[in-house]
Amino acid sequence: MTARAPSRRRTPAAPPGQADLFAPPPSAQEPPPAPAAVPLPATLPAVADDLWERLSRSRFRARFHLDAKDRAYLHRQGLQSVSGHAAEFIATRLAPAHPHKDGRQTPWRGHPVFVAQHATGTCCRGCIEKWHGFAKGQELQQPQRDYILAVIRGWLLREDPDCSE
Repeated sequence: MTARAPSRRRTPAAPPGQADLFAPPPSAQEPPPAPAAVPLPATLPAVADDLWERLSRSRFRARFHLDAKDRAYLHRQGLQSVSGHAAEFIATRLAPAHPHKDGRQTPWRGHPVFVAQHATGTCCRGCIEKWHGFAKGQELQQPQRDYILAVIRGWLLREDPDCSE
């Protein structure tokens, strides 16, 4: 059996503007910067008792509750940390005038804030307009974001009064 000579065939160069799929990855490339944390407001606006009454009359909204896994996460992380997550979700998923995947941007489970958003009608811009009166198609201003955060925190505290700051 004879050894085969190496092939002299060349791979074609990538067309202009297209990355070379066979090129080695760039070395010592810096990782992308982490998104800046959204600061929590010093004080949150009050949430009217009327909202909790209206939400409790909705069979759909009233069926949402924290499960054991969500409660454990809330206790482990603390309400302050989970509120920081909520502020980030509000800023990135709800605050833009036309959020990406509006109406489908909030998962049904996986984080206590997601459950709270569905329970309080703060899961998408349509629900926010219906339940809280903030018009779709307009970016949420900081007082509106603070109000939504207050609603989510209020629901979490109602659902689990033992959670710590």
